[in-house]
Amino acid sequence: MAHSEIPGPDANHQRPDGTTDGTVEALGKLSEALEVVEHARGYLYGFHRLTGKADLNLSEAAELLRKAGHSELADTVEKDIIGRNVVEGRWTFQIVEDYDDHYYAELKALEKRARDELVEGKRHLFEAEMKEDRRTKGREHHEALPQEA
Repeated sequence: MAHSEIPGPDANHQRPDGTTDGTVEALGKLSEALEVVEHARGYLYGFHRLTGKADLNLSEAAELLRKAGHSELADTVEKDIIGRNVVEGRWTFQIVEDYDDHYYAELKALEKRARDELVEGKRHLFEAEMKEDRRTKGREHHEALPQEA
């Protein structure tokens, strides 16, 4: 099946005139760092959810301990563990909020500012250029863009 080639990348993924390789590389590394932080943030939310689930499971465990005649252990679980801070003065939601507000949001805004100032806000220029370099032009499944683009 013949495939007509759409030249790429699209205008949103072409570097503005005068943009140096060094700028594209630096923005690519900044974007990569943001992606790692996004990944870490996902783990942080997972930690938050799992810790909350564990706290609810502990309530059930205390109830079962009590029903099995182990009231002292049930009391200890309820008083010493359930509702306990996971770090000094904080539950996981507070850790997530601090991370989001004081680290994640700042890095996300800085990455956007750098793109806005240096490349007209364009995203993934480094990757778009890598795709152009690595794909086999004219070969099916190596198209620059979807046919409907």
